[in-house]
Amino acid sequence: MSRYFKTAMLFLLVLGLWCAQAWPGNILTQVSTIDALLAGAYDGQVTIGELKAFGDLGIGTFHALDGEMIALNGKVFQARADGRIVAVPDSLTTPFAVMVFFEAEKTLPLPSGINLEALTLMTDPLLPSANLFYAFRIEGAFETMRVRSVPGQTKPYPPLTEVVQHQYLKTLEKVEGVVVGFRCPPFVRGVNVPGYHLHFIDKDEKSGGHALEFTVANAVLQWDEISNFHMMLPRDPLFSRMNLEKDRQEELQKVEK
Repeated sequence: MSRYFKTAMLFLLVLGLWCAQAWPGNILTQVSTIDALLAGAYDGQVTIGELKAFGDLGIGTFHALDGEMIALNGKVFQARADGRIVAVPDSLTTPFAVMVFFEAEKTLPLPSGINLEALTLMTDPLLPSANLFYAFRIEGAFETMRVRSVPGQTKPYPPLTEVVQHQYLKTLEKVEGVVVGFRCPPFVRGVNVPGYHLHFIDKDEKSGGHALEFTVANAVLQWDEISNFHMMLPRDPLFSRMNLEKDRQEELQKVEK
């Protein structure tokens, strides 16, 4: 990490704290863009230690796209390509991540048997505005939890649509744990994932990944409304020369589903 980048990070942190006073509400901090990740920008840009300064709950990935990131209660975990969970050192880096200091504003017990699709249909009308960001935490027992992770890549990096063809998939049954993630507004196309993007970690911190589908047995949903957005863009040659004008929503749908 260059001295320039570290100085810029410190400046942005101070700026973010000032903005938090000037503009009430929590701050969502994001590293890079989802379109850059779709296009193969997998080199780590920010260390996990630096990332922790911007939140205690979040999701993302790691250098070379090595697994799924779950940040919970200030700890950062990696769901490896075989679905196993490991705690990661602060020295590891991320090419894409989203973080927030989670402050639950609403708590809602979930109906037994509700799945992810039904959950989104139930939750959307309850949110104060479709044009804000929301951080989610769903804790409890799940009848089923379908998760995925991806293996680390080597250069030249393939696009994400090719990587997920070799992803690890597993359905966990009768599992307890926590789902964390975000609902982003529709206007973030190209920057983040419009709609819901969720990751899961079990209560023993041994298995998890990107949550593709689940069915609730007994769980509680909490959300945090976020009106401030802070982005850190990569300063590396690959990102600088990328053509990010292409509409990658079709690619994103293939990757997310």
